[in-house]
Amino acid sequence: MSLLSLSLLLLLPPLISSQPPPFPFTTSTAPGSPTASTPAAPPASSPSPTTSPTPRAHPPLLPPNSYGKKNCYSLPSLPSGRYYLRTFTVYDNYDSKLRSPSFDVSVEGTLVFSWRSPWPETVAKDGAYSDLFAFVKDGVADVCFYSIATDPPVIASLELVQVDPLSYDSSSTGSDLVLVNYGRFTCGSNTFGPGFSDDVDPFGRVWQSDAASRNANSKVRVLSTTSVIANAGRPNNYFPMRLYQTAVTTESRAGGGIIEYFLNVDTRLDYLIWFHFAEIDQMVVEAGQRVFDVYVDGLNVRRIDVYKEVGAFSAFDWHYVVEKLNTTSLSVKFVSVVGPPLISGLENYAMVPLDFSTVPSQVAAMRALKDSLRIPDRMGWNGDPCAPSTWDAWEGVTCHPNPDGSGSLVVTQLDLGSQGLKGYISDQISLLSNLVSLNLSSNSLRGNLPLGMGQKSLVRLDLSNNQLSGAIPDSLGSSSLQLALSSNRGLCGVPTMPACPFFWENKSISTGGKVAIGLSCVVVLILVVLMVYICCIRRGRNDYDFALPQDLTSIAAKRNRYQRQKSLMLLELETQHTNGFPATMSPL
Repeated sequence: MSLLSLSLLLLLPPLISSQPPPFPFTTSTAPGSPTASTPAAPPASSPSPTTSPTPRAHPPLLPPNSYGKKNCYSLPSLPSGRYYLRTFTVYDNYDSKLRSPSFDVSVEGTLVFSWRSPWPETVAKDGAYSDLFAFVKDGVADVCFYSIATDPPVIASLELVQVDPLSYDSSSTGSDLVLVNYGRFTCGSNTFGPGFSDDVDPFGRVWQSDAASRNANSKVRVLSTTSVIANAGRPNNYFPMRLYQTAVTTESRAGGGIIEYFLNVDTRLDYLIWFHFAEIDQMVVEAGQRVFDVYVDGLNVRRIDVYKEVGAFSAFDWHYVVEKLNTTSLSVKFVSVVGPPLISGLENYAMVPLDFSTVPSQVAAMRALKDSLRIPDRMGWNGDPCAPSTWDAWEGVTCHPNPDGSGSLVVTQLDLGSQGLKGYISDQISLLSNLVSLNLSSNSLRGNLPLGMGQKSLVRLDLSNNQLSGAIPDSLGSSSLQLALSSNRGLCGVPTMPACPFFWENKSISTGGKVAIGLSCVVVLILVVLMVYICCIRRGRNDYDFALPQDLTSIAAKRNRYQRQKSLMLLELETQHTNGFPATMSPL
């Protein structure tokens, strides 16, 4: 069982904000696990970046792009922007033993979750949520689940919600970070949010009870109100009003005391902590009545007077970045200065930098090869070919850092021998300019070899035992190239193979044929020019010949003879008349 259901949520209407967010929201319902049971809540002694869910609706299933050890989803046609992603992982019972799931999760080519038993066994059998914020810049959200053990990942649901691109101070932190939720707490309230209560959060966030993460030595009391909280639900974070309607403070009303939380962290990462306050105690009516210091990892980072900042019954938020941690438990303390301290909510996000990505032109080449070679789904060719760099991202693909020092990744090796491939080799392979080794042997590939296969970087090329045809490109004629082309009856053009037809190769006119046609055209052109030249010379000789046409000359000659005969007859008649002979003929 690799997937039970997928949920894609692209819009939740903002019900607590007086104005709509400056970005689109729509809603598409999603399936939950048809086998999930009502879960138990996480034990108070085991804080975790995950929370236990309740069953959800069952909309239609959206299948993954691949199956087995690596499940990848590419959610297309998304507006570029920031998204909230939540996963629900159910209990992994692949061998009928009580085991926690063991797999990693990547978003946009960056490893973000490491599911090596992140929650207690008592909770794992019912499943758990985890979530993050990430930017999608290319219109496609790539989410992959990669198995650490031999069992495939088991994902109950996947939710994606578009959020304000300026949320969580992205203008300062940048868009090249993934914010992974390591704890989102409401103070003095039960867990609320989608899947847990009817309370609405525009981003779809779930707010856990803070009890599990609060120091047991912190003696607190709960404050609550039903009054409207000003500034709640405002851009760009749209925090729900429910968050500010409860708070915890120390038991002593006279002042003093400490509220302390222990937050789970990873010492390899930096953390973004958001603090939420609202003065909801009616006894506080002026600035200076409640003042306290905030300590993070033992360092006093700010003094807070909520009434001074925003007044009573108004939301106040502040955030702080923690760097260079040396412990896996981060202490956050609120220490009294005047009056008891107060806190309404707390968020802890790991700031995961985006991993290196593959050079875009090589991504395009690999996707073209995926289509032309008809790569099966089981090989997991989805998302970025080389990222995350900690995985064997695409099966049979090896990558290395770009030699130009740009920080990108390039494809250096393709090992796809004996994979049952039945397509052809795309000419886009020429874009893999860093390719060192290519093995496509023992498949059923057809067609011709692309002319651009002879990359200068190529050292080994094995195309043996296929059904390739046509002439071998001249670019593969390097003496240093280790070339294996045997058992391809249609190939020609190298000493170990039949000679190619003179006039025809690669389904087109061969080079020799083109030369012959070119020479023939030149000969014909010369003959035509010669004939035109000869005609022009002959015409030149008769340019001043003004003789009359033959027909006109003949007519003139006949007329002249007629005139002579007439003159002779008239002369003869005149002579006879002079001699006294009667005329025998009438003159003409």
